[in-house]
Amino acid sequence: MKQTKLGDGLMVSAIGLGAMGMSAYYGPTDEAEAIATLQRAVDLGVTLIDTAEAYGPFENEKLIGRALGHRRDEIVIATKASAEMDDDGTIHGRNGTPEYIRRACERSLRHLGMDTIDLYYLHRVDPAVPIEESVGGLAELVKEGKVRHIGLSEASAPTLRRAHAVHPIAAVQSEFSLFARDMLENDEKAVADELGIGVVAFSPLGRGVLTDGVRSLTDLSPDDARRGLPRFQPQAFEANRRLVERVQSIAKEQGATVAQVALAWVMSEGVVPIPGTRRRTRLEENIAAAGIELNEADRQKLREAVPLSEMVGSRDGIDAPVGVDR
Repeated sequence: MKQTKLGDGLMVSAIGLGAMGMSAYYGPTDEAEAIATLQRAVDLGVTLIDTAEAYGPFENEKLIGRALGHRRDEIVIATKASAEMDDDGTIHGRNGTPEYIRRACERSLRHLGMDTIDLYYLHRVDPAVPIEESVGGLAELVKEGKVRHIGLSEASAPTLRRAHAVHPIAAVQSEFSLFARDMLENDEKAVADELGIGVVAFSPLGRGVLTDGVRSLTDLSPDDARRGLPRFQPQAFEANRRLVERVQSIAKEQGATVAQVALAWVMSEGVVPIPGTRRRTRLEENIAAAGIELNEADRQKLREAVPLSEMVGSRDGIDAPVGVDR
C-alpha cells in the first residue's frame, strides 16, 4: 500500500478504512465479519482506521480495540468527539469545550484499550465555543501525550485558518467524492493545501451510490439511515444512478469498477479516502484503487460525467450556506 503524508508529519496509507458502518446506521451488523475485515485491511497495508465515539455510540471504538488492539503498532487510529454524550449514550448536542473534549478523549482511550490516539478530531465545530478554545483543549491533550495529532471535521476555510494558528492541524475530514465536491468549490481544499493540512474524505463513494453494491433502494435494509437522506429518496436516487452509469462506462475503459475509479479520482485530487465497508470482498476491491493512475484527461472526463448541476438532492440534508462550518 502506498503511503502519503497528511499535515504535522503524520504518515498514513493512501486509502484508509472508515469503520462506522460496522457498528451503526447501515442496518444489521456482523461482528465476526467486521473483525475479519479490519484485520484483513491491516494485512493489506491499510494503516488509517477511522472511528468516533458517536458510532454506536462507543461500540465502534470497542470493536476496533478488540479487533486490532494486538496490532497497535501497525495502525493509525483516528477518532472524534463533539456531540456531548453521557456514558449511557444519551446525546445532548455539540460540545466543543476543552472540558468535554478531555472527558471524551479519556473515555475513547478506555474503549479502545489504548494509551494514545494518533489523530483526534473535533467531529463538528461547536458554534457556541470559539474554535481557538476547542483547539486549545486538543493541544493540551497533545502536550500530555494522550493525542499525537489533531484534526477538524466539516470545518470551513476561515475556521481552518483560525484553528491552525493555535496548533498545527494534521487533517480536515469532510465528505468528498465525485458526488460531493464542496471542498473544491468553497476554498476549503485550497486553504488546507496552503496551510499544509491533509484532507481526508469520508463517504468517498457517495454513501454507496458510486458502487455496484447499491443499485436500487431495495439493496438497503429497512432500518438503514441512508433512507432518510435527500439523495436516497426515490426520484433523486434514480436520477443520480443515471450519472453513475456514465462513470461506469469510464471505469470499463480503465478495466476497473465504478468504486475503484471513484476512489482513484479522490486520490488524484490529493485527498485520502476512507471508504467504509463491512465485508472483506468490498475492502479488497476498494484497496485495488490505489493502483489506478488517472491522467488529467481522465479526471476531466469524470468531472464532466457527473456535473454538479445534475445532482439531485443535498448530500446530507443539512441546509447550510456554502463555506461555513457544517
